[in-house]
Amino acid sequence: MGLSDKVWDALTTVIKMNDKVVALAGTVKDQQTRIEGLTERIIRLESTLELMIRVAPSRKPGGRIARDP
Repeated sequence: MGLSDKVWDALTTVIKMNDKVVALAGTVKDQQTRIEGLTERIIRLESTLELMIRVAPSRKPGGRIARDP
């Protein structure tokens, strides 16, 4: 194999790696968006839980929450 063949192989390998890196960057971006969405959901759940904990002591022990029909 001549020097030009080795250079050409190295160049094609770098191009293939670049394509993989670009694809990976897209995947990472999608995952980051999903993580941010899950973080927002957790924040809402924590807020709801804190509100429920604050309301709970004001209820009678063993009492049930009445639901409107």
